[in-house]
Amino acid sequence: MPLTEEENALLSACPLFRGMERDVPRCLAEEAERAEFQPGQTVYSPRHFRRSLGVVLSGQLQVTKGALAVSALGPGDLFGAAALYSDEAEFASTITAKCPSSCLMLEQSLMDRLLAEQSQIRENYLRYLTGRIRFLSGRLQALAQPGVEGKLARYLLASGGGTVTCPATQLCQRLGVSRASLYRAFSVLENSGLILREGKAITIVDPAGLETVL
Repeated sequence: MPLTEEENALLSACPLFRGMERDVPRCLAEEAERAEFQPGQTVYSPRHFRRSLGVVLSGQLQVTKGALAVSALGPGDLFGAAALYSDEAEFASTITAKCPSSCLMLEQSLMDRLLAEQSQIRENYLRYLTGRIRFLSGRLQALAQPGVEGKLARYLLASGGGTVTCPATQLCQRLGVSRASLYRAFSVLENSGLILREGKAITIVDPAGLETVL
């Protein structure tokens, strides 16, 4: 599957291929499948998934659990690690396309060979999985100790990232919290360098860090 120059640059910066010669991702991509998804189309779900590691090339994917939107995936992001080597046909989240999206699908057999032959990919993949474990640990901690910061972080991430504009009064109603609690949550997230607030506009500075608050 040939890549454009932009896609090759994107793939080279992807966590899986970081630190490798630029021609390596291009050659490996020729063995992978490009999958196209239309808005609203299911990419992965508990009953619809494939044993492949996916890389978003363009567009945006929405990750949900039940009716709750938990995160968004953009160009360069990985998905499907939980299904790649699972013993059972289970995938906890549902991933749908928010807009026309293109993904590179690395089948399990290809990943087996890459992990066996490419030490850099092996190291990158282990680092990626370690990050996911930390993220899930943070989620479990948040479930055990729910707070306004978690509610605010979840709302901001579910809004698609970037800058969200919402009056404080309306945000309090949506989150079911008091104004004082909301402003304390703003202070915590701002002091941690996760968001930047200017009037009614809230800019997500560190999406990955904000996910750890959930």
